[in-house]
Amino acid sequence: MSSSERIPTEIDRIAEDWVDTIVDLSPTLGTYIGRKDADARFGDLSPEGIEQVVEAKRRTIARLDAAAIADDVDTVTFTDLRAELALDVEAHEAGLPFRDLNVIASPSQELREVFDLMATDGADDWGTISTRLDALPGALDGYVRTLRLGIERGTVPAKRQVRQVAAQARKLERVDGFFAEFVQGAPESLPASLRGELDARAGGAGEAYGRFAEFLEQELLPAAGDADAVGRDIYALQSRHFLGAVIDLDETYEWGIEELARMVAEQEAIAQEIVPGASVAEAIAFLDNDGSRKLHGTDALQRWMQEVSDRAVAELGATQFDIPEQIRTLECMIAPTQSGGIYYTGPTDDFSRPGRMWWAVPEGVTEFDTWRELTTVYHEGVPGHHLQIGQAVVNRGKLNTWRRQLAGTSGHAEGWALYAERLMQELGYLDDPADRLGMLDGQRMRAARVVLDIGVHLGKQRPDGQGVWTGEYAFEFLGRNVNMEQGFIDFEVNRYLGWPGQAPSYKVGQRIWEQLRDDARRREGADFDIKEFHRRALDLGGVGLDTLRSSLLG
Repeated sequence: MSSSERIPTEIDRIAEDWVDTIVDLSPTLGTYIGRKDADARFGDLSPEGIEQVVEAKRRTIARLDAAAIADDVDTVTFTDLRAELALDVEAHEAGLPFRDLNVIASPSQELREVFDLMATDGADDWGTISTRLDALPGALDGYVRTLRLGIERGTVPAKRQVRQVAAQARKLERVDGFFAEFVQGAPESLPASLRGELDARAGGAGEAYGRFAEFLEQELLPAAGDADAVGRDIYALQSRHFLGAVIDLDETYEWGIEELARMVAEQEAIAQEIVPGASVAEAIAFLDNDGSRKLHGTDALQRWMQEVSDRAVAELGATQFDIPEQIRTLECMIAPTQSGGIYYTGPTDDFSRPGRMWWAVPEGVTEFDTWRELTTVYHEGVPGHHLQIGQAVVNRGKLNTWRRQLAGTSGHAEGWALYAERLMQELGYLDDPADRLGMLDGQRMRAARVVLDIGVHLGKQRPDGQGVWTGEYAFEFLGRNVNMEQGFIDFEVNRYLGWPGQAPSYKVGQRIWEQLRDDARRREGADFDIKEFHRRALDLGGVGLDTLRSSLLG
């Protein structure tokens, strides 16, 4: 990884200015990257606020177009920043902000989740939290105004998403819900006046989510769409957003079917290694009854995740990657919510908050199988997200703040994480057939998501030839291709239906990463060095996959 200092260019200055602008307009994003100057506020989620953001993006595009490109680093920054901003403008013109409601990544979740990342060390931190809690009802009110404008324009989300988000909001409304529990964790040493303020404002935040749920149930739900599918035009736009690349959606659907079949065949072969003559289901049942592979309770899960992560960092840092000292710490956390998601949050720019892996364990789930989850730790940690994202943050001598903290796509990040899972197999970390079956269970799910996501949203013919994809069939299809509790299946499918284009970006991203590695190997022949390939790729930071291809292959 390059450590040499680089003199900032005009393009760098525009990128830095854009970070300042977007943090000012979207303070939750500032919290995500560790910019505490915005921690007390929320952005304006009203139609006027959304217009203000899109105008700022148009101005930045104009500045980029007028700037001189100094070198290859500038070329990447210009290409990716301009493409991202232009795509956001295109999404605005297509009306997407006015239907922005889904079960995992819309303002409804973001307004709550930001509190997970806020500092809680002392009275000043809790004072900032109190101020932001006080601002939450106003932020939700602005969001409701935007969704109301969507109703007026006929630009609305699907009913399924509205129902699910309303249910989430009702949980947050409860007097014993997240906000009350969160402020109860404040130190007893806080002044009594601040503790009282926190309690009152936590109650106000819960009440605001109750009003939001009422709006969803009484106003948005009757106007919402019956179909889960968004159609080809919106889907193509979203696919470009999540990949940073243009792909042939129809070819990718057919490839997904083939890849799913390949994963099934690979699983069936490994099942035979675990229990001779067994089917995949029988091998899984055998493993599920193996007490030596089972964890009981979230405390045991957290300890095991941390042990696996620490060992991977130590061993891979000694043999496979140059892992900087700043990112040799990864905190494995149980999330304060119970949505079922597993996710990573990167370190702040000064590393005062380290990278973290979060597991939002669903309510009622108390047992965990290590053979299923080993590959997840590698996916979220090292050599997956933490190595990739943390290394970009370290590379401040070469990359501007936007490149270190905000650039990149889901296809780049999640594709690398799936690539990393396979790399761990190649390095011998999944030699146990059970652990390898667990990795393939995840890979099979990701292949199934390509087929499901494109199939539903583009109205493709089902692989079984029994008609066109529907949301209802999606639950049945995923249930046949994963070994998960029903709660996980429900969460996953609802996520795909409401967040089009995101789920396939994992497996499609992995496909592109592997193609680029193989292309480089063919081109360089005997001179090809996989460690050097990884170094050059990660040295770029987060980029779109088209930019990754042009940067690595020329």
